[in-house]
Amino acid sequence: MRDPSLAQGPDGIFHMVWTTGWWDQTIGYANSKNLIEWSEQRAIPVMTHEPTARNAWAPELFYDDLEKQWLIVWATTIPGRFPGADQPGNNEKNHRIYYTATKDFKTFAATKLFFDPGFNIIDAIILKENGKYYLIFKDERENPAKKDLRLAVSTRAIGPYTQVSEPFTRDWVEGPSAIRINGDWIVFFDIYRERRYGAVKSKDLRTWEDITSAISFPKDHRHGTVLKVPSGVGQKLNE
Repeated sequence: MRDPSLAQGPDGIFHMVWTTGWWDQTIGYANSKNLIEWSEQRAIPVMTHEPTARNAWAPELFYDDLEKQWLIVWATTIPGRFPGADQPGNNEKNHRIYYTATKDFKTFAATKLFFDPGFNIIDAIILKENGKYYLIFKDERENPAKKDLRLAVSTRAIGPYTQVSEPFTRDWVEGPSAIRINGDWIVFFDIYRERRYGAVKSKDLRTWEDITSAISFPKDHRHGTVLKVPSGVGQKLNE
């Protein structure tokens, strides 16, 4: 169980998805009312219809309140799907972001391509701000190495996303998670080569300030999710 994405629905139920294995074509799923007692874990076969799909990495949840449905996005490499872009220096991984949609986590829409900026990307998350949607993702290009976070913009949660930004973080980071606090968007990320976390903040998702020195995380914390929970849920977790 790696790369968990955790979100609470309008009905109060918490939903979680995660990477089940490096080379799986499925993602994991479970739900909970209180973050203590959980449903049985299930495997969602998001890429089993693509026999050569190498993986299904870092799924992320987003509730589209306009369409009243959940979107799940993740990164997959399908060899040869984007000719000329497979990178031998990166173990021939050439990810794009794919997605499915669901209203009940029992039935799922057919998997489709979600975002292709023309290069290798992983670890995408969706934010909503002032009627627009922002996709934050990791630029996974290897030659030359990028390994930073960028964003793209859309008028719909489902896309299309355009206007790919320049990097807004340092290099060699991944696994973003974001939350709005006191008028600022704060984006946390894993500085994985140094085995520690970092963060930046912005009021407009255009101008960013590094606030890594102002945060702390438990030792060995990796690619997680930040979210707000009702006070009663938080109190029980601390009992």
